[in-house]
Amino acid sequence: MAENAEGDLNSNLLHAPYRTGDPQLDTAVGQWLRWDKNPKTKEQIENLLRNRMNKELRDRLCCRMTFGTAGLRSAMGAGFCYINDLTVIQSTQGMYKYLERCFSDFKQRGLVVGYDTRGQVTSSCSSQRLAKLTAAVLLAKDVPVYLFSRYVPTPFVPYAVQELKAVAGVMITASHNPKEDNGYKVYWETGAQITSPHDKEILKCIEECMEPWNGSWNDNLVDTSPLKKDPLQDICKKYMEDLKNICFYRELNSKTTLKFVHTSFHGVGHDYVQLAFQAFGFKPPIPVPEQKDPDPDFSTVKCPNPEEGESVLELSLRLAERENARVVLATDPDADRLAVAELQEHGHWKVFTGNELAALFGWWMFDCWKKNKATNAEVKNVYMLATTVSSKILKAIALKEGFHFEETLPGFKWIGSRIKNLLENGKEVLFAFEESIGFLCGTSVLDKDGVSAAVVVAEMASYLETMNITLNEQLIKVYEKYGYHMSKTSYFLCYDPSTIKNIFERLRNFDSPKEYPNFCGSFAILHIRDVTTGYDSSQPNKKSVLPVSKNSQMITFTFQNGCVATLRTSGTEPKIKYYAEMCAPPDQSDIALLEEELKTLIEALIENFLEPSKNGLIWRSV
Repeated sequence: MAENAEGDLNSNLLHAPYRTGDPQLDTAVGQWLRWDKNPKTKEQIENLLRNRMNKELRDRLCCRMTFGTAGLRSAMGAGFCYINDLTVIQSTQGMYKYLERCFSDFKQRGLVVGYDTRGQVTSSCSSQRLAKLTAAVLLAKDVPVYLFSRYVPTPFVPYAVQELKAVAGVMITASHNPKEDNGYKVYWETGAQITSPHDKEILKCIEECMEPWNGSWNDNLVDTSPLKKDPLQDICKKYMEDLKNICFYRELNSKTTLKFVHTSFHGVGHDYVQLAFQAFGFKPPIPVPEQKDPDPDFSTVKCPNPEEGESVLELSLRLAERENARVVLATDPDADRLAVAELQEHGHWKVFTGNELAALFGWWMFDCWKKNKATNAEVKNVYMLATTVSSKILKAIALKEGFHFEETLPGFKWIGSRIKNLLENGKEVLFAFEESIGFLCGTSVLDKDGVSAAVVVAEMASYLETMNITLNEQLIKVYEKYGYHMSKTSYFLCYDPSTIKNIFERLRNFDSPKEYPNFCGSFAILHIRDVTTGYDSSQPNKKSVLPVSKNSQMITFTFQNGCVATLRTSGTEPKIKYYAEMCAPPDQSDIALLEEELKTLIEALIENFLEPSKNGLIWRSV
């Protein structure tokens, strides 16, 4: 017998139980080869087997994804820790099991499924296919599914969950992550992203339902089942109608001479932003032709994140100059976030930070509320919210104007849940944001929304134009009235989890065990809050008011000079982020001095607390 022929050897390798000496890996390999029906991802694992690449097999098959700040998110490809057909089926089976337990009327109310335009040829994996498989798992169990017939902005899913009174929603997206990634974002019946304990309970249910059920791979159900409905037309129409609730100057919008350029970053945003402009009475914004249609390779940008600033906005800025448009609006690929740039007097572009845009939104939404409020509306019932790593500018506006400001943990899931709670208690929420260009104007959606934010900025700019004021000039007016808030946010890349853990553990045991630092270089520290451990030195009982978040690292330092700085890990990427802000009272207007102080403090923070050279951290490339 030609037992030593390569073909037979490969055949034996793949069909006999695989023996590596590692029982956990052997089991995982066997499961993958039995359960995966996607030829491309199955072949990826078979190739690793043939080449005996045990370490990579272990990395791919011996760990699972967990819920971060935006649900499950990972690279597309083969393996239990990647996004692929099998892991999406498993996740949906776990969802089914948990939702069946939580809702007796699950099979009457159903679930919403949406998707963006991502895809990877080598894994035969696209957001649309993953959405169909998500729907198939549920349809096979006789659950009604509202599956959008084409790609939609992420905010459409939480909006639809509330409108259709579904028990939950799933959005297949990795937002602004690199093109290799995809994700599985889950919304509860409230229309807000899931928070604990739902995330942990769903993960437990996923682990109990690993083997695909009969019917889970049957994506034909999407075309044949009477339980599948397409909510696209109704939801789009209703969303655009609701948008008019935050439109205050429709007539002025229709007459404005201002021109706007919009880029959708090769994602879902183009059609929906055009419709939003129409709803507000505007002429359509000028699209960036090379970026208006979906392209999973994001071929004209080095990364599909508009937060990266001028380097990724090149095409839209050049188009705006040619078209004589003063304002550029950039929605990220799933249209839940918004970047804004404005042409300044001397021909250069200002790309606003998330914190600067929030100062403008905060001023605008409160100003519009004051001018349009019902006679019995009281300012003490009004709220604005921000995540704790975001600018404190809304706090300053709230203190002066008499409304309430609240902080949440990082991630819009916390904001959405808190807004729902406030609304149920008869409060009015005007605006919420996170510094990473995530904004929510009004409360039609309980998640960040780049579509509504884009058209609100357009209305704000048009209104200011009638007084010959630019967005940047208005920003300065806001700071002059409520106090300058100078902030800087950036990050380091770190691909080694143990290094990240060591950096934060060192801060908790700085000069001696269980002692946090008293100084950062020459800057004296007044208070320290460690949300990972639940410690807060500013509280009488030394316990953090914000909920403990053990799964992520986050320490905030309040300095004696008025600066607040936070170091935290990202919930979706291999990053250590830092946030620092100088909060000055309205009478302190020496901007150069504030900026210099902030710059020096950030340098001290990086050098003393992050130690990039020693820890091999990769600086953010600008």
